Amino acid sequence: MTAQRNVFQSAARLCVDTAKALSRHRISVAMTGLALTLVLALGYIVVVSLGVNPARSTIAVRVPLPESGGLLPAQDVTLRGVPIGRVESINLTDRGVTAVAVFNDDVRIPQNTTARVSALSAAGEQYLDLRPETDQGPYLTDGSTLGEDQTSVPIAFAQLIDDFEGALKQVDPDKIAAIESELRVTKDGPRKLAALVDGGTFLITTLDSVLPETVSVLRNSRVVLTTLGDVHAGLRATTENLDGILRGVNTMDGGYRTLVDTGAAPLKQVDDIIADNSDTMVQLLGNLTTIGQLSVVRVPALQALFPTTRGSVADAFGTILRDGGIWAIADPYPRYSCDYNLPRHPPSQADFPEPYRYTYCANPDPSVLIRGARNAPRPPGDDTAGPPEGYNPLATTDPTPVGPQSVPTPYGGPPMPYEPPN
Repeated sequence: MTAQRNVFQSAARLCVDTAKALSRHRISVAMTGLALTLVLALGYIVVVSLGVNPARSTIAVRVPLPESGGLLPAQDVTLRGVPIGRVESINLTDRGVTAVAVFNDDVRIPQNTTARVSALSAAGEQYLDLRPETDQGPYLTDGSTLGEDQTSVPIAFAQLIDDFEGALKQVDPDKIAAIESELRVTKDGPRKLAALVDGGTFLITTLDSVLPETVSVLRNSRVVLTTLGDVHAGLRATTENLDGILRGVNTMDGGYRTLVDTGAAPLKQVDDIIADNSDTMVQLLGNLTTIGQLSVVRVPALQALFPTTRGSVADAFGTILRDGGIWAIADPYPRYSCDYNLPRHPPSQADFPEPYRYTYCANPDPSVLIRGARNAPRPPGDDTAGPPEGYNPLATTDPTPVGPQSVPTPYGGPPMPYEPPN
């Protein structure tokens, strides 16, 4: 207990001695306090208010702009409105200016970022606002440069005045005077004017509630109008071509009318054919359906009978000449055939001869025409496998009778003997 009291007494004695020493040097202590206060205040202003911190690491990014837009050095650089750095300098280039933005290296900003010069108020106070499109990398590093299509500046006040003047020139003063005259004709003029103002206010409020959609419509309209402006020459050429086409159609108007007038007769004939065969059309379609069904199930056999695996000449040579030799297939087995001993018509002759009446195979070998008439079973003593006695080997069948439904088959070649044209 005594040791603890001695500690308190020593601390109290030290405080009293310090106070007496400071009281003897009041002026020096006051000057030292003022100097410390000044240093702390300046440090707070420089580090906190001005954002100057020599101990932190920064990166510099170059931002090309078509014009400064009022942006000056030492103004803020923000990330979606949050201050992160300062504009170090504004340098002139051939295409405009280049702003050098310096901010902390611990702020990771993607390269897919747009930079816009904005203002805090109508009076100015511009700053450079960075607006990333995504939060994914790659990120901006020291010395990076944004693309010219990633930056924008606000509309200049002079341009705004010029556009507003152009809008005012489109207003007809006579119509404004007429509206003013109509409003003051009766005592309801103020009420009508108030209704107009209320309607305009309601319209602006409605547009404000759908501001993102309105901005999207304006941007899309700008793209559409810009596209139309770019293809103006193509649209003009298309219009001229369409004009030529329509002029050509106009000159052939008479031909079109004649075609329409005379086209009714062939269509009527088609209708008559369908009407004449309407009774048997169902039966005909049924028969065709049966034929189609029978043909479908026999398609594989028909394909095997008539193969279509024909390759090119190069493929054929590749099959024959291979493996250092010439490969071929020979079939030495004799194939019997039958000669009817009748004169042959040249295939180039464009006529339609009647077939021969007596076409008997003179070869008695039973392996020839196994399924022919010669090998058909007959009763004993029947010898009809050969021609009758005294037959004419050149006799032909009777000509096809000509009726109302016959298709004429005239001679298709030149007159005999052949006479060349003059």
